[in-house]
Amino acid sequence: MPRPKKTWGEKMKAKPPHHVILDKDFAGIPKGSKLHISCPIEVAAELKTITPGSTMSIQAFRRRLAEKNHCDATCPVSTSLFLRIVAEHSWEEYCRTSSTRDVAPFWRVLESNSPMAKS
Repeated sequence: MPRPKKTWGEKMKAKPPHHVILDKDFAGIPKGSKLHISCPIEVAAELKTITPGSTMSIQAFRRRLAEKNHCDATCPVSTSLFLRIVAEHSWEEYCRTSSTRDVAPFWRVLESNSPMAKS
């Protein structure tokens, strides 16, 4: 019997952030680099630190997370997935409350040419 599909709120509660040392090159990040693996909660919190009215590329956002966590890079794959989880959860919260007060401002990192922006 298949498990019920997780809600976006449940997906927000993923594993805590951690670091790995790459044993081979990965996504343009060289072997031996200290790679930060974030989580949706950390991504949401970091989005809230971006100055209102400004935007940043996902690459700059990943560099910022890496620097704050004393790593060489942040995983591009998981960061994109976590940004999607945060965006979907934020949208659900907005629909539920009609307020943007407590939602993570995902639009500050979501690039206009991203497939997610067209949804």
